[in-house]
Amino acid sequence: MLTAILAFFVDSVIGDPHTKFHPVALMGRLIAFLERLLYRENDSDGRKFTVGAVLVLLVLFISYMVAASILSLSYRIPTVWGSILVGAGMLSFTISPKSLAQAGRGIYALLIAGKLAEAREKVGWIVGRDTKDLDAAGISRATIETIAENTSDGIIAPLFFFAIGGVPLAVLYRAANTMDSMIGYKNDRYRCFGCAAAHLDDVLNLIPARMTGLLFVLSAWILGFDYRHAFRIMGRDAAKHPSPNGGYAEAPVAGALHIRLGGVNSYFGKKTFRAYMGDAIEKIAPRHIMEATRMMYTATVLFLIFAYIILKAVPIGQ
Repeated sequence: MLTAILAFFVDSVIGDPHTKFHPVALMGRLIAFLERLLYRENDSDGRKFTVGAVLVLLVLFISYMVAASILSLSYRIPTVWGSILVGAGMLSFTISPKSLAQAGRGIYALLIAGKLAEAREKVGWIVGRDTKDLDAAGISRATIETIAENTSDGIIAPLFFFAIGGVPLAVLYRAANTMDSMIGYKNDRYRCFGCAAAHLDDVLNLIPARMTGLLFVLSAWILGFDYRHAFRIMGRDAAKHPSPNGGYAEAPVAGALHIRLGGVNSYFGKKTFRAYMGDAIEKIAPRHIMEATRMMYTATVLFLIFAYIILKAVPIGQ
């Protein structure tokens, strides 16, 4: 797990470089290229599903093989630290604690300064919902929900797959998650074409999401939040989330902070209601963004500690 610890350190200190050559950006371009190549508007639903599944298999295969090849080449470096550092660098591209924390801190600072228009614009960069009419509580809720859910699929999940299958499997997971974010929508274009990508992401996140929920409960205990309520709300509300996994990240955070997540969201001008997570014991405020961020970092460190202990006893990963 030294590679994972170094990757977390690299991301926390340096963060993601903003470049078109970022591995996730390259994955995105590959997915977009294959979509242009394979998608046909007039195809039957069955054919759209089939070619969408082909896209998924191609992206997974290419991502895994490229990562495995780079790692294999790194073993030729005449020092054991060479392959560890290359692996840590690759793994750091699959996790996003610093970018999550930076987004949260930036939105928090704007809200504290009373700059609602700027805060609405910035939260719009990290959520898919309409943000132009959100008040401070709505902006805070959107940010907290994003931090909670991305702790699962943007941090814990890639680290989990690294623990069981090394860097190539973590990269494969990131490719699957990127496909879901690009084509895993239930609209007219992607309902069939992106079906395989959406279901694959759901399956891959089943275990990491539930692990994240338990880590959030333990984080609440360590940080002095209401861990009993976090556990209770996770058991009560997690399954209400429209995603089979999202609620296991959001519900314990809502319970720990005594706030209520979920409610009415607007997408492209159309309002929808998402089931509530938690009880409105406290009104959502900007400070809860920072508390959710602390829970995110604590959950990540806890995962690294537990994974290190387990893998020392049962070395199943790399």
